[in-house]
Formats: sequence, structure tokens, C-alpha cells
Amino acid sequence: MSKLKRKLGAKIEFGLFTVPVLLCVAIAFYIPFAMTVRYSLTKWNGISKHPKFIGLDNFKQIFTGDANFANSAWFTIKYAVLYIVLINVLAILLALILDAKLKSKTWLRAAFFIPYILSLVIVGFIWKFIFMQGFESLADSTGWGIFKLSWLGEPGLAFISVLGVSIWQSIGFYLVIYIAGLQSVPDDLKEAAVVDGAGPIRRFFSVTLPLLAPSITIAVFMALTNSIKVFDVILSLTGGGPGGTTYSIAYDIYRDTFQNNLYGYGTAKALILFVAVLVITVVQLTIFKRREVEG
Repeated sequence: MSKLKRKLGAKIEFGLFTVPVLLCVAIAFYIPFAMTVRYSLTKWNGISKHPKFIGLDNFKQIFTGDANFANSAWFTIKYAVLYIVLINVLAILLALILDAKLKSKTWLRAAFFIPYILSLVIVGFIWKFIFMQGFESLADSTGWGIFKLSWLGEPGLAFISVLGVSIWQSIGFYLVIYIAGLQSVPDDLKEAAVVDGAGPIRRFFSVTLPLLAPSITIAVFMALTNSIKVFDVILSLTGGGPGGTTYSIAYDIYRDTFQNNLYGYGTAKALILFVAVLVITVVQLTIFKRREVEG
């Protein structure tokens, strides 16, 4: 009887701790997600009390007749691929430098991490001022043609500007991940590689890089999800211009939903983005985790 009471008491105690958490998760995620699915099947302006049910018409329109969505998807794909590759390569190179025995490495690490503390909206406005006025002053004082270019006024340069500002702001975060990974590499393996006559490049590719696999998995995962959802830097830096050439999927959803009052249509796009991010991240984590095990 006492055992039964203890088991019952343990279950009640477990329920008291878990039920509030489950309720919070349901209120914060599952209920809004169910409402998103519902509104994606309607034509709604965000004001009327009775959205008009139209079935899958929103999704048909998105995939067959929405050029803005196709262009924003292509922009997001290009941005994501370049962002993931460049920020991870640069972060690994910087981590190798700052993991060395430098007297100023603590200050350098802090200097690279400080921009990550700032919001991308604030960073976007700062760099917008630099591109529009700071570069003009530098062009007058130096005469260099690179400062005379219209970095926010030409489609190709605007794309490079968005990508460059994003990397500048967030590279400190990935730098911390890779420095932590480098510090977990056993010194005896490095010393054994030196004894075997391996040079710095061979030691990196044969010893260091394979042991950085868990850090690479985390960093690529974070870079992938952040790049697919890019929004704030575009809002503050280019506003989607010039001529809508820097629309990301997230910015296109924002424009349709809150500027054009197409809440049902924008919700359908948001649901597509959610599914795309979910599928891509699951595939990416599965592939990288498998390679970690094989390594």
C-alpha cells in the first residue's frame, strides 16, 4: 500500500511540474500554429471577424502566379548558401588565429563579439549611414573608386551589402563556437602529429578539422536557420530595394501581411517557410550527425 501511495505521489508531483510547462508551450506554440494553419486557408484582411474560407487557393496562387515569392525565394537561397559558407570559413580562420598564443587575443575576441550584441536593425541603420554618407566622405578624402559606388542603389551591390553586414554582425557568435571546439582538441594528438612530421596544413585537415565536427554541425545549423529567416537587416538597410531585388521570403511575408493587409495570404507563405525550414534543418542535422559518427 505504501509503494502504491509513493507511486501515486510521484505521478502527482510529476504532473504538477510538467502540466504548467505543457500549457505554456501549447499557448505559445501549438495554439498559434493551429490558428496559422486555419488562417492560411482563408481570405482575410486582419480586421473582419469572419475570414472567408477559400481552401488551398492561397497555396495555388503562391506556387503558380506569385513572381515576388519566386524572386524572394531565389534571393534567400543565394543569401543562405553564401552566408553559410563564408561565415563558417571566416570564423574557423579567425578562431585558429585567436586560439594562438597572442597577447591581445582576449581583446580581439571581445572586439569581434561586440557587434553580435547589437540588434541587426540597429546595425542595419548604422551601416546605411556609412554606405550613404560615410563612404561619400571617404571617396572625397581618398579618391578611391570603391567608395563612389552605389552600394545600396544597385541590385548586385545591395545584395553584397546585405550579406557583408550580416556576416560582420554575427561572425563573433560563430567565432566563439569554433574557439570552444579548438580548445577541446587534445594537445597530445597535435604533438603526435608534429612528431610524425605533419605540417600546419596537414595537422589542420587530418587532426583539427575532424575533431571540430560537432562545432561545425552546430555552427552550420545556426547559420542555416538564421539565413533562411533573414529579415531585420533588410528592413533597416535596404528596405527591400532597389526595386524589390533584396526581398527575402521573410520580408515578402511581412510586406504582404502588414503592408498589403493580405493576412490569409501572408500566413500561407509563413506556413510554407516554416515547413521549408523544418525539412532543411532536419536533413542537415541528419547528414552532419551521420558524418560525425563515421568520423
